Amino acid sequence: MASTRPTWVVPLPLGILVVAIGGALGAAARDALLQEWPVAPDAFPWTVFAINVSGSALLASLPLFAIVRRTPWLPLFLGTGVLGGFTTMSTAAVESYDLRHHAALGIAYLAGTLVAALGAVALVNRLSSAPDRALIEAEEGDD
Repeated sequence: MASTRPTWVVPLPLGILVVAIGGALGAAARDALLQEWPVAPDAFPWTVFAINVSGSALLASLPLFAIVRRTPWLPLFLGTGVLGGFTTMSTAAVESYDLRHHAALGIAYLAGTLVAALGAVALVNRLSSAPDRALIEAEEGDD
């Protein structure tokens, strides 16, 4: 069986640069959404929930695009960079802690985020092939 591993390697300085630029863009997009739809104290944090679920689905969708599979630095830029900066599981953890006095809501938020994000990934993964997913994973250093 032929390997799906690409024959090209992104030079480390370029990899660092594209991840840093992508991460800044992703974090700026997340911040803009949080500014537009701030999370009220003691309420379900819908904005971060939506960011994490949509970011997970978008990350899973990268193998669908031939340009991403063909361009050595693009998985790093879009996946590790943009979507890594956009999604924010650390904020989800802090918001879960902030809901500690509302145990049912905090548990619903934690479980709901996990189930919805994994469900989104599973759904989107059905649209791409295993070799295409393996190629993107190898480029992001997930192998």
